[in-house]
Amino acid sequence: MKFHEMPYQRPNLEEVKNVLSGYIQRLKDAADYEQAKAVFLEFERYNEHVGTMGTLAHVRHSIDTRDEFYDGEEKFWNAAGPELQEYGQAWTQAMLNSPFRKDFEEEYGDLMFVNAEIELKTFSPEIIPQLQQENELTQEYEKLLASAQIPFEGRTYTLSQLTPFKNDPDDGRRLAAWKAEGQWYKDNQEKLDTIYDQLVHLRDEMGRKLGYEGYTTLGYYRMGRNCYTKEDVEKFRAAVVKYLVPVADQVYRKQAQRLGKTYPMSFADNALQFRSGNPRPVGTADDILAQGKKFYDELSPETSVFFRTMLDNELLDVLSTEGKQSGGYCTGIREYKVPFIFANFNGTQGDVEVVTHEAGHAFAYWTNRDRVPGEYTWPSMEACEVHSMSMEFFAEPWADGFFGPDARKFLYSHLAGALTFIPYGTMVDHFQHEVYANPDMTPAQRHAVWKELLGVYMPWMRLDGDIPFYSEGEGWQRQHHIYSSPFYYIDYCLAQTVSLQFWALIQKDRKDAWDHYMAYTRQGGSRTFTELLRNAGLESPFDENCLRGVCQMASVWLDGFDLTGIR
Repeated sequence: MKFHEMPYQRPNLEEVKNVLSGYIQRLKDAADYEQAKAVFLEFERYNEHVGTMGTLAHVRHSIDTRDEFYDGEEKFWNAAGPELQEYGQAWTQAMLNSPFRKDFEEEYGDLMFVNAEIELKTFSPEIIPQLQQENELTQEYEKLLASAQIPFEGRTYTLSQLTPFKNDPDDGRRLAAWKAEGQWYKDNQEKLDTIYDQLVHLRDEMGRKLGYEGYTTLGYYRMGRNCYTKEDVEKFRAAVVKYLVPVADQVYRKQAQRLGKTYPMSFADNALQFRSGNPRPVGTADDILAQGKKFYDELSPETSVFFRTMLDNELLDVLSTEGKQSGGYCTGIREYKVPFIFANFNGTQGDVEVVTHEAGHAFAYWTNRDRVPGEYTWPSMEACEVHSMSMEFFAEPWADGFFGPDARKFLYSHLAGALTFIPYGTMVDHFQHEVYANPDMTPAQRHAVWKELLGVYMPWMRLDGDIPFYSEGEGWQRQHHIYSSPFYYIDYCLAQTVSLQFWALIQKDRKDAWDHYMAYTRQGGSRTFTELLRNAGLESPFDENCLRGVCQMASVWLDGFDLTGIR
């Protein structure tokens, strides 16, 4: 079924609650495993339907935040979600207490129960008002950014539409674009500070109501972390500073030489990788999607069927339009067993990475679409990001089709970008740990923390007054995840470390690398992150040797890459 044909109807909230209550009671009353299993499967199907309605509303609202109908539906789901969570928790408790738990574990594995025990630690009916307010505030933030109309060179642009100018090879034009973007954030700084301050205090309050020291422990539980701790993340961050920051620093020193700039460079200059301009895809959005089809057709039979299904059923919305939410994501439409990709093409290499990165998520969902329980379709967040980031590297042999004459630029910048991203992402995580450990910090104090961390994780950034929004430590406010998904961002860094392992395997034997990728992907969410890696013959990013090894190999490759003829 095509996306526009998928019917949406707001469910009756009280009816849903009654149905869920019935399932919970029937599970408790089950006389044997067969009865319990039958109720379990009915519950799964019903959840699929209700969840699909919520997903359709969210996707259609993000496509056009000005749509009054779906704006109303988004508000409905923001309020309904926390209320329904109470019933989800009651179901979870009933499953954990079931006398047939061992039977379920034998048939479906024990991870659903491990995750269930974690989930119980994230909710109590007394935090429903806070959860509803949290949803409202994150929606307010997204709508604020989606509403941006930034004057530049006599026209107005959304934040996404301005991005190509921020990468323009002309120094003056590029700096002007960065200043224009920064000025919009400055003009809206009071709103951005207020929204975040409210979110931090709300989350801290929820954590304390649930018996924790604040939000951090609750945040880890909400992320479903089932195989590593805050201390493991701290060790990873230390390894990033030790092994990766020096490699990234060398990348930017060489970049400064290519550009004829003094090191360290401004934020605007760091954005330009080559004097002749950053790699740009060739052709229109349709051309990029057509090349994506060629890539997936030739990569494997499985990916060919998958991507053709995406195109045929309108399961990609990629053009940047007014009123559209910024950023990009992939989600699953469970009742129809298909993924959906949302993005904002803007004429940069990021457009290609949508077709590879988000489609990596989508392919993983597609591969595991029939899993029971439905939660096994996706693994935990950091494990999910391995699918997407690694798929980007598998696409590199098709770079000529995506980038034409800029293919060599892309191959260099893609690996360099993967390496240099990790310090930034790790800094985002470190910042959030500081914020939630000290929830009463003022906005000015938060900006000061970000500015201090920039010196640790990104020493190649010159903190002068060129672009005040960035140089004064306020740049974190453009990072959606900090507002809407606290503690998510380290997942990208852990996953990127694994994806660099795939890059290394590809250099030796692409077929063998793809076999490892499918061994990883076919497990869906049936195992923890570290188990998924072990089962696929991959190293854990929490092993210091893993990060050190990929840094060394990538550094040697970049040093030896032939940039002859490229300015």
